[in-house]
Amino acid sequence: MRTNQFRAIMLVLLMAVICLGTMNAQTITVTGIVMDAADGTSITGCSVVNNRSKSGAITDVNGRYSIQAQKGDVLLFRFIGYKEEKRVVKSAKLDVKMKTDDVALEECVVVGYGTMKTKAMTGAYVAVCPTAMYDMDTRMNTEEYDRIQENGFKSVADTPLSTFSIDVDPASYSNMRRFINRGELPPADAIRTEELVNYFSYDYPKPTGNDPVKITVEAGTCTWNTAHRLVRIGLKAKEIPTEQLPASNLVFLIDVSGSMWGANRLDLVKSSLKLLVNNLRNKDKVAIVTYAGSAGVKLEATSGGDKQKIREAIDELTAGGSTAGGAGIHLAYQIAKKNFISDGNNRIILCSDGDFNVGVSSAEGLEQLIEKERKSGVHLTVLGYGMGNYKDRKIQVLAEKGNGNHAYIDNLQEANRVLVGEFGATLHTVAKDVKLQVEFNPSQVQAYRLIGYESRLLKDEDFNNDAKDAGDMGAGHTVTAFYEVIPAGVKNEYVGKVDDLKYQKKEKMTLKPTGSDELLTVKLRYKAPDKDVSRKMELPFVDNKGDSVSSDFRFASAVAMFGQLLRDSDFKGTADYDKVIKLAKQGLNNDERGYRREFIRLVEAAKGLEKTSKN
Repeated sequence: MRTNQFRAIMLVLLMAVICLGTMNAQTITVTGIVMDAADGTSITGCSVVNNRSKSGAITDVNGRYSIQAQKGDVLLFRFIGYKEEKRVVKSAKLDVKMKTDDVALEECVVVGYGTMKTKAMTGAYVAVCPTAMYDMDTRMNTEEYDRIQENGFKSVADTPLSTFSIDVDPASYSNMRRFINRGELPPADAIRTEELVNYFSYDYPKPTGNDPVKITVEAGTCTWNTAHRLVRIGLKAKEIPTEQLPASNLVFLIDVSGSMWGANRLDLVKSSLKLLVNNLRNKDKVAIVTYAGSAGVKLEATSGGDKQKIREAIDELTAGGSTAGGAGIHLAYQIAKKNFISDGNNRIILCSDGDFNVGVSSAEGLEQLIEKERKSGVHLTVLGYGMGNYKDRKIQVLAEKGNGNHAYIDNLQEANRVLVGEFGATLHTVAKDVKLQVEFNPSQVQAYRLIGYESRLLKDEDFNNDAKDAGDMGAGHTVTAFYEVIPAGVKNEYVGKVDDLKYQKKEKMTLKPTGSDELLTVKLRYKAPDKDVSRKMELPFVDNKGDSVSSDFRFASAVAMFGQLLRDSDFKGTADYDKVIKLAKQGLNNDERGYRREFIRLVEAAKGLEKTSKN
């Protein structure tokens, strides 16, 4: 009897211990904010890892994170340029302050094909020199970028007109961010300065008349060369509420070849597209075309209201095989034209690393294919994915020639920004073939240079040629362009001189000033999305020669200066990272989503990386 009672008591005690252990091991959702210990600003993109379960999370633009853990678990907080922080989970709320740390170079290992450098950085990032860069999964880096021949200064006496196509692509910025977050400075040719500047939206006045675009001009002192003036030209497209956007006929063209295998490739593509699916309306429709060794239709046109069916088709995608990109593009246009919506948004969304290797695969061949197809009225948005195998050169060609735009998706946060936060600007065109032509007044300006836009330059006569393709603007889009100007009478060390000709005499052109005090005149041409004849706008500008500029001007000029530092520009003058940071901090008043503060963090990290590379 006593034995049975003893057993019963022991059983009760054992169950109590088990229950207590279960309670102690209960999983909870831990949330908090990660901040800079010095100034309290939130840290975007910080890695949070549960040291027991190895699950992870990334802080959002407000520094917030959410992760599953048990009491007693250790969370590791890692971000480039900061010391790693370890915290024991004691409750569901856990805020963390991180201290900055210098990046130190630990070792340099010489290998047969180049020099591989390993940097002791938060999170154990690996960086290598351009001759032998590796992806995070140890694959050899085969990324491709077009060579950029930087714009130089031009004499107004010889070249009074500057003509180019507008550019709204932000791809170079997020690609640059990916490099720096991995502990590497990006290759110079990966930096398209105009795309860094245009990653950010600016508070330009909205169009009020019949034109869907408004021009704004502002000038101030050039920070990296104070004897020069810096002119900012801003464009703002009309805004259209999401519910008023016309119906969309979308074709998701997804690269499922072997090179797209992995978390930052096809897995990220699937997560990205599902964000977009969440915002589709019943009147929208989506088809899915995939390509690897060949192209095929994964999902016929389906109503945006049938979200579960679309998500299931996306979830079923797997990667493997070669890359018949040309065949995929051709089939996607066929499907888009088959389901064409008059007065609607007809668009292909291509998700790829650009590594085409079957059929039409060269940049030139893809350009010819796209130029033929774009006449159908179907636009092309290109989303670039992948690290180590990313073919920026080919993807850039597709976006420029396909009447579309180009973004690089380095994380889910960027996918949300492009496909959700800027849904209208990304997917609905309000003005196509937008060209700018600037005429400088020789009595006010002796020389100028356009900062960036090297791949978008046009001949002066192209401005009035409606057959010449140019960039498009989406609903609510902003576009920014900078000119560095050498005023008349200022010493000019940038425009070289040419000897007189021996066999012919060039008559000296006599300039006859008109008496105007205008610095320049901006001319803009655009076409309505459904028209083939352009309309012209014109805005003269007088420089007050002061420096009372907007905070947006200061921030945008800081981004332009950073681009020139990353490119090691011949025209960077006295630019340095500290000047970039100081100037950028003067433009943080328009930063609801934290992108500008994130930019400052990237500049600080780049400063440390450059210091390390020099050592």
